[in-house]
Amino acid sequence: MLTMIKTSSRRALELCAKLGWLGPLAVRLLVGTAFVLTGWGKLHNLDGVTGFFTDLGIPAPHANAVFVSLVELIGGALLILGLGTRIAAAFLIGTMAVAFLTAILPKADSVLDLFSTIELTYLVIFVWLALHGAGRASLDHVLARRGPSDPPVGEAA
Repeated sequence: MLTMIKTSSRRALELCAKLGWLGPLAVRLLVGTAFVLTGWGKLHNLDGVTGFFTDLGIPAPHANAVFVSLVELIGGALLILGLGTRIAAAFLIGTMAVAFLTAILPKADSVLDLFSTIELTYLVIFVWLALHGAGRASLDHVLARRGPSDPPVGEAA
């Protein structure tokens, strides 16, 4: 019986290891799509975003509205592709940290209120992506496998 449990456990762990690429891919696709959509929406409502940033006391509200919109749009697209994931995640960490500190933290009645916010969830996801990377199902992985000694695409070795 113990041997059967150990064998089943080993097989389950092997299967999980083989499917390890799926988690980062799913997170990147879901969060990347969300940020492409919000970035696109903000770019098409810059007056509203600028007004909101003004109310929050963010300096240079229009310039920051444009910057944040582009970071979300381009950063989200890069996450979907898994290209420059760590850099995109770093920029998105910045936008989520500012959102958390300016829009969420001042309104929180208790520490527990902070844990139910999507901004904190996104912040943690971006920290994970910045530290972990895009995973095997990404352009980052393809480019990393193609080392500096490999000939450019289309050239013979």
